[in-house]
Amino acid sequence: MSARRVLWQHMGVRYALLAMLSDVVAAALVGAAVAVSAVPTSRTAVVALLAAPLFVAAVGLCRGYGRNVLGDGPTEFQALGRAAVTLGVVVMALAYFTWVDVPRHVVLLGIPGVVVLAGLQRYAMRLRLHRQRCSGTAMMGTIVVGDQKSAGRVVRDLSAAVHHGYRVDGVCLPSVDDADLVEGVPVVGAIADVVQVVADRAAEVVVVTGASVHGEALRRLSWALGRAGAHLVVAPDLVEVAGPRLSVRPTAGLSLLEVQVDQPRRKLIGKSLLDFAVSVLASIVALPIVLVSAVAIRLDSRGPAFYKQTRVGIDGSTFTIYKLRTMYVDADRRRSELQELSEGNDVLFKMRQDPRVTRVGRVLRRFSIDELPQLWNVVRGDMSIVGPRPPLESEVADYHDSVQRRLHVKPGLTGLWQVSGRSDLDWEESVRLDLRYVDNWSVAMDLMILWKTGRAVLAGTGAY
Repeated sequence: MSARRVLWQHMGVRYALLAMLSDVVAAALVGAAVAVSAVPTSRTAVVALLAAPLFVAAVGLCRGYGRNVLGDGPTEFQALGRAAVTLGVVVMALAYFTWVDVPRHVVLLGIPGVVVLAGLQRYAMRLRLHRQRCSGTAMMGTIVVGDQKSAGRVVRDLSAAVHHGYRVDGVCLPSVDDADLVEGVPVVGAIADVVQVVADRAAEVVVVTGASVHGEALRRLSWALGRAGAHLVVAPDLVEVAGPRLSVRPTAGLSLLEVQVDQPRRKLIGKSLLDFAVSVLASIVALPIVLVSAVAIRLDSRGPAFYKQTRVGIDGSTFTIYKLRTMYVDADRRRSELQELSEGNDVLFKMRQDPRVTRVGRVLRRFSIDELPQLWNVVRGDMSIVGPRPPLESEVADYHDSVQRRLHVKPGLTGLWQVSGRSDLDWEESVRLDLRYVDNWSVAMDLMILWKTGRAVLAGTGAY
């Protein structure tokens, strides 16, 4: 097997051991640093040696080393958080029941410090793994099973996100006569041949989609795949509905899949608190940058430093959005002259070398500094830190029914569109990302998007 075809089943164990080693190093380093100020120097090494196995054991109990959670998704980092809470409770219980004097900074600084350091190391490992997967290494050989339409959707989505690690090697349709290729992937057999195909191709994962395999047949397939050593994944037809909204409810011997149809009040409160805290702190930090940028704009070109525009907010309400001016004052009038040269998507006008953009404006756009005044919109409650892109009234007038759902939440200063390409996205992809956010948002997702926004801004991806 060539280096480019090394599978995750071979690399997964090594990756898990490396993750465990990184946690040992993080716990030992932070444990030693905390112990220096808490115990005599002679005992520092002992504390560090104890911290490492305790933290690793806590992560293991929280299932943080399973190959199914490593390298993809938030579960790996959630396990670190749960391990920290578990370790904190154990330390406090130990101090309470044994009367051992545990310094407060061991719990308040030491344990969070371990989580942060371990998380950063895991993140660096994940970036390296994703680069390997983009070159074809550490992938899971995957067979997609279902009708042509459903299987095509799954193949298309998995192929567009190779960093998740699914390499689609073939498709099994109800009949081998249905097609020879599905989204460029060969049809390798009929549904009845799935187990044999898995054995012949040493596949690790079988993804079942559509209604071709269900009920008793799906149950028997799971038994057969268990004997073959492959994992069974069922892709429901609930398009763009993510895990947090789905839960299994065992009832009358059935496994009922419940879909959350509205966001609970606690999540709405959490989002409001996050918006207020982040916007206030960010406004204080950004104020000098905005003032310096405003002066530069006035010196560079004629006109006001700030640009105001009417946008559509939650449930169709309108508000005034604030931005630093990055174009000449006659930009709106000149747009019609440049319409045919647009490089944006089908709805939004964008040009990589827009002659209407000023010299200072290009720098501001490159690093999204022109968006900073929108923090005032967040403080006022017109916008959220994370959400769909705030649309123009002319755009909303052309929305069809499904796109109207973008207005179900407050528009955001950043969002999935910001971290996924911005102006490089076509209109359909922009809408799909916005609807995915509206249907599945959570505070944890907002924090993830904020993290990725920093990288997108520094890279300047899609910013023009």
